Amino acid sequence: MPLDEAIAREALAPGGTLDELDASFDVLGRRYSGKVRENFTRGHERVIVVTDRVSAFDVVLGTIPFKGQVLNQMARYWFEQAAELFPHHMLSVPDPQAMKVMECAPIPVEMVVRGYLTGSSSTSIWRAYERGDRVFCGHRLAEGMRKHEKLPQGIVTPSTKAAKGEHDESVSKDELFRRGLIDATLYEQLEQRCLALFAFGQRLARERGLILVDTKYELGRAPSGEIVLIDEIHTPDSSRYWYVEGYEQAIKTGEDPRPIDKEYVRRWLLSQGFHGDGRPPPLAPEVRIEAAKRYVEAFEVITGRTFTPNRAAPVPRLHNNLAV
Repeated sequence: MPLDEAIAREALAPGGTLDELDASFDVLGRRYSGKVRENFTRGHERVIVVTDRVSAFDVVLGTIPFKGQVLNQMARYWFEQAAELFPHHMLSVPDPQAMKVMECAPIPVEMVVRGYLTGSSSTSIWRAYERGDRVFCGHRLAEGMRKHEKLPQGIVTPSTKAAKGEHDESVSKDELFRRGLIDATLYEQLEQRCLALFAFGQRLARERGLILVDTKYELGRAPSGEIVLIDEIHTPDSSRYWYVEGYEQAIKTGEDPRPIDKEYVRRWLLSQGFHGDGRPPPLAPEVRIEAAKRYVEAFEVITGRTFTPNRAAPVPRLHNNLAV
């Protein structure tokens, strides 16, 4: 069911979206703030609160109504769907936009898996190809490919994990080894497992009439020593989706396939002349509402479930559900 515009607009009022968490939440544990998530660690457990902040080009832009609820619930869906293929850190979901997880030691590499020659940022595989590069993160690319074309097979193009406010860096696996971020044996194991997980996600997406174009996986080592998925998986923030319908025609005519992810926000920023450097333009209310609709649409199409937003003010609700 499409998100009612009046409900989205109501959430634009002060306190209607979740941006920052005040110091009262520090009773939950040691805090770490990411671009979108607030993390609180105590012992072997962590509470992750998914805010409504939206980022693009590694820059935090503002908030989108109900975005945190969508991401948290979609991450739960995919963790459960893929559990037999790849274990995860989730323990429970005490609030629509919060999750209790195992505290894990993060692996300092993002495993970015790409299935198509696409992207809009200056660091994307398409922009590199357009510039004439035929090797991207150690992978050789064929001549004569078109924008948005399917790659012969999925590839892993790893990136370093940037601190908040900084840019991730796409590098080859050999560069990761040179920097000592990961050893070759572990990388090869994770590469194959992530490719299998991506193929699984593509199959489920295809059943929903979607193409899972690319994604990123974040991994950590659990207290038991097991490597598990952390953060999120196959959400509109970590992944790019297109509708199957119309894709072939778009390729033939040189148009962009119809997306179902936050690419809308990236494209709006580009239309305003923002490419990731300097101060971003403020998100207009209409842009925030349209983005909210698209996040809800993504949840419902991808999961096959109806999204029912919790319209309670997020901070008091989180206080109650997390016993702050």
